Amino acid sequence: MRMLVTIAAVVLALDLLTKVLAVAFIDPRDPIRIVGDTVTLTLIRNPGAAFSMATGMTWLLTLVAVGVVIGVVRIGRTLSSPWWALGLGLVLGGALGNLIDRIFRSPGPLQGHVVDFVSVGWWPVFNVADSSIVCGAVLLVALTLFGVEPSGVRASRKGDAA
Repeated sequence: MRMLVTIAAVVLALDLLTKVLAVAFIDPRDPIRIVGDTVTLTLIRNPGAAFSMATGMTWLLTLVAVGVVIGVVRIGRTLSSPWWALGLGLVLGGALGNLIDRIFRSPGPLQGHVVDFVSVGWWPVFNVADSSIVCGAVLLVALTLFGVEPSGVRASRKGDAA
């Protein structure tokens, strides 16, 4: 649990810091070019989920994020696997980062728009929290596919000798 909380705290701190800096230094009308037009820092306020889906349902996204946080904390109390702690810590930190935006940013509580600012090619604009959630989720799927349990034990496959 200590590793999970530490990872989540680091992700949350990085997310909050980068969002504060993005809002302070990036003009939404004038993206900062890092690598031509391929990689830019482009400030947008996203009322929806990933890929701007569910833009009219910010309150529901807020409740989903609260559920994710509660679920991760409950699972985290039983962890023995450092890989699961890493994956869940990334998801938790990212969920908290975007949840804070939804609660405290305009236009108001439970309706706040998430600050996104990293633009890479054709990919939708994202932030540290988004990338953390995706990386954590990919790791958790990989662990599940390879049969690594949250306890750290490898699950036996059908047909394996007991």
